[in-house]
Parts: sequence; structure tokens; C-alpha cells
Amino acid sequence: MWAIRFHGVGDLRVEDVPVPAPAEGEVLLRPVAAGVCGTDVHILDGHYAATTPVTLGHEVAGEVVEVGHGVADVEVGELVTVQPNLACGHCAYCRLGQEHMCLYREAYGVERDGGMAQLMRVPAKLVYGLPPGTPHQAAALAEPLSCCLHGMDRLAPRSGRPLLVMGCGPAGALLIALARLAGARPVVAADTRADRRDLAERFGADVVLDPRDEKFAEQALAETAGLGYPAAIDAVGSPVVLESCVRLASRAASVLVFGVAAPEAEARVRPQEIYAKELTILGSAVNPYTMARAVGLLGRLPLDRLRIATYPLEEAAAAIEAARGGDADKVMITP
Repeated sequence: MWAIRFHGVGDLRVEDVPVPAPAEGEVLLRPVAAGVCGTDVHILDGHYAATTPVTLGHEVAGEVVEVGHGVADVEVGELVTVQPNLACGHCAYCRLGQEHMCLYREAYGVERDGGMAQLMRVPAKLVYGLPPGTPHQAAALAEPLSCCLHGMDRLAPRSGRPLLVMGCGPAGALLIALARLAGARPVVAADTRADRRDLAERFGADVVLDPRDEKFAEQALAETAGLGYPAAIDAVGSPVVLESCVRLASRAASVLVFGVAAPEAEARVRPQEIYAKELTILGSAVNPYTMARAVGLLGRLPLDRLRIATYPLEEAAAAIEAARGGDADKVMITP
């Protein structure tokens, strides 16, 4: 079968690899859509560690074509999505119920072969059935949506209170939609790219700003009567964006670091500001126990407003380049 394989920094290949067979407790999927995530781009650029070689693709929707021995709750022909993170189950964090903090966690599409392939083998416990008629592209968005849900759980915004989202890529758009569901008001979004500001508007942002505008801070604070934001999100993974979130935060605010920054990136914040404003700085990693909720919300969010570009396996390089900044909001591989 054919698969998109990462062999090292800048080395992406479409290769003929052996067909996997499901072991006990596993299922074999025929991926129908696999999202190209910023993480995939970071892997290829050497900013995010991954096994070599490995088949990319951790945002996956697929049809079950075979089930292994002992699998009783997944049926052949069923459309499913994949929770790609596999915890060891026995380290200190797993035993505390914090599997997403597992010391030995491995992810499909990062350490294990993912869904940018004609077939994918995965433990049955990591697949989630989807309602009949779910569009394939929406199904592949369940994984990033589940990560956004965890972020919003961490932030815990209050209804009727302002919320700021810095960065309006696909994840930022999902966070905007979830903020609206949570009753945040107004939801203010900011991005340097005009196409992503347009995406923020399509996903329900009340106000959309360009952070490069010399009056950006003044405009953003005006939406809060000058008090600042009780909830602010860095959806970029940028030191500059985090610094802006801290400056624009209100007293007693929470700032969520959702975007994935380069490991060596450093932000400059003033400890006195964190102390005086009594800020809470939060991280958000992957999607612990939020996948089922994400599946349940797929039909409640305006996912059809995403402009999605699809590429076959053999056009992997073009798909990666499109994900870096093309005309589409989201790029997907359709194996």
C-alpha cells in the first residue's frame, strides 16, 4: 500500500509499504480523510520530534475494513475517528488519571504509523464511531476539536464575559466557535493574515482585529471598557502573542497557551504584572477524555464554513506547502 512517510528533516516520501494486519484488540481502517496539522509541518521542519521513518497523520477519519480478535464493539464498514494518543497505563501520571501526561505516551502519526496511508492499524479502544451521514472531512476534525475542548476546559470562560483569541487558523476558529457556545461575549479575534481574519468572522467572532495595527491594543481594550480580558488564548504558539495576551489580560484573568511554540522559543513577561493582576497562566496538551464530546459536537459547529483543500497521497509535498499558507483554511489528505 502507499503511505506518506517522514524520514527526517525536510525528507518526506510517498512509499510503498507492507499492508498491516490487525492484532488482538486492534482494527484496520481505510482512511478517508487525514488533516494536515501544524504539527506535521513542525515535524518536517525539525521543530517537533518524531520517529523516523513514520507515516504521518493524526487527524484521521476512516472506515473499518477488518477487526482483530477480541474486538466486539466496532463493526466492519463503520465510519470512525481516531484518538491518536496511546498512554502506557502504568507510569505515575497514568495511575493518577492523567494519561495525557504519560511519561511514555506515543501518538499515531508521530511515533506510530498514522493515517496518511491507504490503510491504518490502531487499537480499537482509540476509535470512536460517528453518526451515519457524518461528512468525512468533518469527521477528521474531531481530533483537533477534542484538543480545543480540553483547552476550553482548562480556561473555563464565564458566559457573558469577554474572551480574546490570538491566532485564527483552524484551531483558533474552533476555539472561537466553542467560546460562542460557552456564552462568551464579546469574542474578539486577532490575526495578521486577512484570510484568517475572514475565517474568524465566519466562525462567529464578534470583533476581528489585525495585531499589526498600531492601535491594536487600544482597539482590543475598548471592547472590554478598558478592563482587559478575563480569558485570553494564544492559539499561535508565539512568544510575541503570549506577551500580548498577558498585557491585554484583565485583573484575575486566565491566559491559555494553546498553540505549540518551538522548543527553544522564550517569551518575556514581567513577574510583577502576573503578581499584581493575579494572573493564571495555563497550558493545554492534547485531548484527555474529550474525544467523545468532540464527536457529539461535530453537528453543532459551523464546520461547513471551512474552506478545505484536499490532496491525494501522491501530492503530499503540495499538501504540506498548502498547509504553510495557501488559499484554503484547512488542508486534508484523502487516501
